[in-house]
Amino acid sequence: MTQVEIAGITGLSPATVSNMVKELDTAGALELAPSIRNGRRAVMVSLATGNTLLAGIAFGDRDVRVALGTGPRDIVGRQRMPLPADHAADEGMDRAVRLLLDLVEKAGKTMRDVRAVGVGIPAPVDRVSGQVGSESILPGWRGVAVADEMHGRLNAPVAVDNTANLAALGELRCGVLQGIQHGVYIKLSYGVGAGLILDGEVFRGAAGTAGEIGHLTIDENGPVCRCGNRGCLETYIGARGLLDALAGSHGPLSLRDVITRALDGDPGCRRVLEDAGRHLGVAVAGLVNLVNPEVIVLGGQLAKVGSIITRPMRASLERCAIPSAAASVSVRHSELDTDADVVGALVAAAALLPATESVLAAASSIS
Repeated sequence: MTQVEIAGITGLSPATVSNMVKELDTAGALELAPSIRNGRRAVMVSLATGNTLLAGIAFGDRDVRVALGTGPRDIVGRQRMPLPADHAADEGMDRAVRLLLDLVEKAGKTMRDVRAVGVGIPAPVDRVSGQVGSESILPGWRGVAVADEMHGRLNAPVAVDNTANLAALGELRCGVLQGIQHGVYIKLSYGVGAGLILDGEVFRGAAGTAGEIGHLTIDENGPVCRCGNRGCLETYIGARGLLDALAGSHGPLSLRDVITRALDGDPGCRRVLEDAGRHLGVAVAGLVNLVNPEVIVLGGQLAKVGSIITRPMRASLERCAIPSAAASVSVRHSELDTDADVVGALVAAAALLPATESVLAAASSIS
């Protein structure tokens, strides 16, 4: 765009835009070229891509997804690879590295061009030690310092966080949570996790375990959870609980089968997902009472069933939460879909760059 067009879109004065363009051009973050607009001479302003690349890696319970880009909004390639349910950390990291190397080669670059990497793990990450902090949630990763291990494999700075936190960060910078000061992202997949946004920043808690909504007890006499407690939310709405509930009537199914059949009108699959939404609403009501968010975002595979889950969830939320808190919260679907955590990983990677390079990455997150 031209400087005049930038001023019109952003609401900044032409003088302010001119000064910012000069500073960014001096920093090497922009490319300027002469042009003609409405019969007048103008200067076209574009981002200088150069060779700076960022990588985002998001591990799931059953897969790993990798993206390569110049910033969170400019992804040049992405790949996915399945993982065994109880895979070991070394196996997961080795597969992620192979995917990333393949993406870099396809882009005609080398690993020296990858300046930083963001990694998401579906388990708590201890903020002090940097290690995966739960033996029961992701047993093959317990005690692994993922940032150090991945740095050794890639020779690039690495930032590590819980995938729900990264998904919340992705939505905050590039998705439906843009401009929101207090929000919650809830990932509904094989497990259940939440990322909290407080005062416009991701809130991780003292040890990095904030947002573990899947292990919030909703029935102390309920089923035993993989974490060792009884009646955790995940035992009612996680993949294992849903598939067990359908095993007698439907036989062996995958989570994808349940979603597809529910959308096609299968009454049994719809019923277990509606029950899941009701249980989710009870847990979310407690969260709404404690945090009082403006927006709750639903993402992950189960969010694809839409109102099958959100309608009973909203009913439980309104029944169990403080009326004023329930009335003030909006429930929305993720804009980034299942890529929210990968986008968040790219945002986290950009934060590791030196100041002169981070200008470009930050600019690419502006919609």
